[in-house]
Amino acid sequence: MKLNPSFNRSLWVYHFNTGSCNGCEIEIVATLTPRYDPERFGIKLVGSPRHADVMLVTGPVVHRMRDRLLRVYAQIPDPKLVMCIGTCGISGGVFYDSYNLDGPVDEVIPVDVYVPGCPPRPEAIVHGVVKALEKLERLEGVGT
Repeated sequence: MKLNPSFNRSLWVYHFNTGSCNGCEIEIVATLTPRYDPERFGIKLVGSPRHADVMLVTGPVVHRMRDRLLRVYAQIPDPKLVMCIGTCGISGGVFYDSYNLDGPVDEVIPVDVYVPGCPPRPEAIVHGVVKALEKLERLEGVGT
């Protein structure tokens, strides 16, 4: 697999909520504050999936969001990474047996990095970004 050279410069991230309680969103915003400042590493949120390299997904996949999640995932250009933020996205969390769920995120789209927690702290989200960068470096080593 040959990676897009844009991965060498920065990671642009698109956030998608599939049914979260907004606890994870609050922690993502806290991660973007100057205290952690991920933009110093070139990591920034973008408003369009067509400009993104990484997709942050929060929440369990509720039935009404399944098709939208698949459509947004398809709009992100290859190669792409998916980070699942929070317990609800990983396993369904407290909603795991709800009638309205189509399952955790990895039953709908492939997930590369999991960040557990309810909600995960900003340090855990930054650790997840580091894991994503390590995966990209491994992929680059295989592709060259």
